[in-house]
Amino acid sequence: MSQYLLSVHTVEGDPEPDAATMERAYAAVDAFNGELRSGGAWVFANGLKPIDSATVVDGTGSEVVTTDGPFAETKEHLGGFWIIEVDDLDAALAWARKGSAACGAPVEVRPFQDEPAEG
Repeated sequence: MSQYLLSVHTVEGDPEPDAATMERAYAAVDAFNGELRSGGAWVFANGLKPIDSATVVDGTGSEVVTTDGPFAETKEHLGGFWIIEVDDLDAALAWARKGSAACGAPVEVRPFQDEPAEG
């Protein structure tokens, strides 16, 4: 079994959905989460607060630099994610199609790196 990150992307400046649309999306995502659980693929999932709540910490130099706001200067941001465990990429892509339909946004699929062999 392999783990995959299914990430939901939002675009800054896109109009906010109305309350009824959001309620339908929440219900569809709840149903999708239930399907992931009953299908044995669920590991973890959550949505993220808006990008303006981000803080970047850079400890790569001699001094730690902390900056408000996102790291990347882009209009597309990570809005939420699922971590799933499935047999292969084809299964992950099938779940991503359902997740995208449920949340009404594109979903990127990325495999986790393999853990090094114990030696």
